[in-house]
Amino acid sequence: MTRAARRFEEGDDEPPHDDRTVRTARPPAGRSTAVRSRPDTGPFRPWEDDPRSEPLRRPAGGSRGRPPRGILRSWRLWVVPLLVVLTVLAVVQALTPGADAGSAATVLSGEPERAPVVGEAPSGAGGNVNIPTAELPNGGAFPVSGAGTWHVVPGATPQVGTGRVWTYTVEVEDGAVLPEGDAAFATAVEATLSDPRSWVGSRQIAVQRIDAGVPDFRVSLSSQLTTRGQCGYELQYEASCWKSDIKRVLINGARWVRGAGAFDGQLGLYRQYAINHEVGHVFDNRHVPCPGNGALAPVMMQQSFGTSNDYLAQITEENPQGLQIPRDGATCQPNAWPYPNGPL
Repeated sequence: MTRAARRFEEGDDEPPHDDRTVRTARPPAGRSTAVRSRPDTGPFRPWEDDPRSEPLRRPAGGSRGRPPRGILRSWRLWVVPLLVVLTVLAVVQALTPGADAGSAATVLSGEPERAPVVGEAPSGAGGNVNIPTAELPNGGAFPVSGAGTWHVVPGATPQVGTGRVWTYTVEVEDGAVLPEGDAAFATAVEATLSDPRSWVGSRQIAVQRIDAGVPDFRVSLSSQLTTRGQCGYELQYEASCWKSDIKRVLINGARWVRGAGAFDGQLGLYRQYAINHEVGHVFDNRHVPCPGNGALAPVMMQQSFGTSNDYLAQITEENPQGLQIPRDGATCQPNAWPYPNGPL
């Protein structure tokens, strides 16, 4: 007889067992032996509630099994709130729009910005007559006033294009300070007018920049108030213009810095449009409406105000701009070029 069996016969309160037998404590008299369940911890476990009981099996390395309940509770006190905070932060980050990869106010470089692809849907802002695309967008500071005189920015180029040669100078109004400087404006004008998608694409017009002598026309960056005084302000919206009596294209400094709503932040594309549109008047081109919904806007459309025929008809009703704009629901895509698909 084993020692354990002898002890059991002599009155020990436990039967013989080996390592495979679960040792449980015998409840005191009157105490229920049913397994209790609590909402917070689940089924009753003797090793958690009864100090006389032992764990099912000691893990390797001398560990006594689960940590005491006090440690478990303190662990929950800081881990659970931390998990909640991390979850909230993850949700907020997922719902927050990312920053733009680049600034909308890009400087026009020698490589012209490409026009939208034909067939793309027109922008919502351009087609909704309730969105005031003629308003000057928010943005950086621009030259409000100047001296009303201009200085020529030095620089000259060879002839570009074939046909009649039109000479031009690039000028900036005295006192109208550009954040990018005079040279950046001159580079933008030169690159735009020399582009094969510009007026030289007709193969009947050639252009040449000069900085001395009398040009055929002057492309002049002008302050907001000077432009209003020269071009008029009947529509109460910022605009640029061609003044044939003084042979000057006035590019409004407010628009040069801020652009136009219909171009949806594409400032480089808008600047190309402003140059080509106003120089188009030099070549005796008139304003035209959008030819059809979803088409590229003709460069002679008044895109500074919008690309929707209905919207342009609405804002020019009391001050016509030299043409009758149809209220036909047509909205074009913004476009900077007379020949967006290349030379004829």
